[in-house]
Amino acid sequence: MSGTGPVVVLVGPMGVGKTTVGELIAERLGVLCRDTDADIVAAQGRPIADIFVEDGEEHFRALESAAVRTALAGHPGVLALGGGAILDPDTRRLLAGVPVVFLDMGLREAVKRVGLDTARPLLAVNPRQKWRELMEARRPLYTEVARAVVSTEGRTPEDVADAVMDALELKTV
Repeated sequence: MSGTGPVVVLVGPMGVGKTTVGELIAERLGVLCRDTDADIVAAQGRPIADIFVEDGEEHFRALESAAVRTALAGHPGVLALGGGAILDPDTRRLLAGVPVVFLDMGLREAVKRVGLDTARPLLAVNPRQKWRELMEARRPLYTEVARAVVSTEGRTPEDVADAVMDALELKTV
């Protein structure tokens, strides 16, 4: 793979499997997978939930925007973005022309995957309703930045990875 930017960027809601699918695609392409949430946790030395509680969402979003900008500029593999990364207009602008795939799922699938009772700060109160509200706000933004949309409903991570690679016409090494 050549170039300095990612060969694939995965966006979508929390729990959709961006990192899991990203790692499968990276392995098939012979590149590395990077997760901007993991970058933030490593740089801050604490979980994202703690950053939200201790410093607030605005501070976290600033960290997230910087992490995405850094990764987009220099990561030549597969990149998984945090669920809310697309909220930042600068991030959406930076994703223009980049091979972005929106991994989509509905509420029923989210309940199965995330449980909606885990340590996710944005889902702390009334998780099902909050998830619906987040997706109503974010779905148009995910769609705006995506070159392709791949549903994860009822699919294994391997099936989703196949669908992403097909959508972007990527070949395994």
